[in-house]
Amino acid sequence: MARVVTLVGATATGKSAVAIAAARAAGAEIVNADAFLVYRRLDIGTAKPTAEERTLAPHHLIDILDPEAECTAGEYARHARAALAAIGARARPALVVGGSGFYVRALCEGLAPTPAVPRALRVELKERIAREGIEPLRAELGKLDPTAAARIGARDAQRLVRALEVALATGRSLSSWQEEPGAAPPLEIAARFGLTVPRAVLYDRIVARVEQMVARGWPHEVAELLASGVARDAPAMRAIGYADWVRHLEGGAGREETIERIVGATRRYAKRQGTWFRREAGIVWLDGLEPVSAIETLRDALVG
Repeated sequence: MARVVTLVGATATGKSAVAIAAARAAGAEIVNADAFLVYRRLDIGTAKPTAEERTLAPHHLIDILDPEAECTAGEYARHARAALAAIGARARPALVVGGSGFYVRALCEGLAPTPAVPRALRVELKERIAREGIEPLRAELGKLDPTAAARIGARDAQRLVRALEVALATGRSLSSWQEEPGAAPPLEIAARFGLTVPRAVLYDRIVARVEQMVARGWPHEVAELLASGVARDAPAMRAIGYADWVRHLEGGAGREETIERIVGATRRYAKRQGTWFRREAGIVWLDGLEPVSAIETLRDALVG
């Protein structure tokens, strides 16, 4: 297995730029740990590294799935461990980079297998969402599994149903199942780092980045996905902002209102990411306003 270093943090802290520079300096390869960069054709709205940026350092687990495919944390971890094994066979270090905390935990610590649940229960819960909306089920999950309820995004029906079906079928919360020792042994991590910037700076960056994404053609990207047959409720379309642009394209909200909604959702997501990573043990925090120092620290950790 490769020598592994992780770099985590909230969206818009500058992880990608720092990671690429550090990996290039250390002769390392980058393994993506962002849930939506795995999807093909979602480029602008996910802030995916450009093709040019990916020539500066090898990247893995980007553009590996079609938008209709589901990618659980366990499946991500299996893909990532295979990539790390291949990197190790080339005698190169690996830098795992991303903001999806649960994916990073699944990779580093392994996930305990959860029991199968009756398909009929899943169908029933989806039908309830269609009839009642998502909020009644979110309230129910809040009583059965408050940890999962706090972690799951406001419109993430897929993960809400998963957490609720496990709790109802097994009598135990999904969170408690996930806290058990994983089926795969923990991964040996050489160093764990996080990148952070002051909240005011982060929020300004989020606004600027959303505006830049719009200028680059984010609404057009969403329109092309829909025109090609990608369903509005496909797993990839759960990425922040995509459902908002769908509503805009269908006449449900104006352009400026849509941008404001996306900025707000991104800020809330960044706050959840910060809360998650502050609870993770062993992370050494680097100042995102001092990228040169951060790059040097990462480079040294990768070289060992």
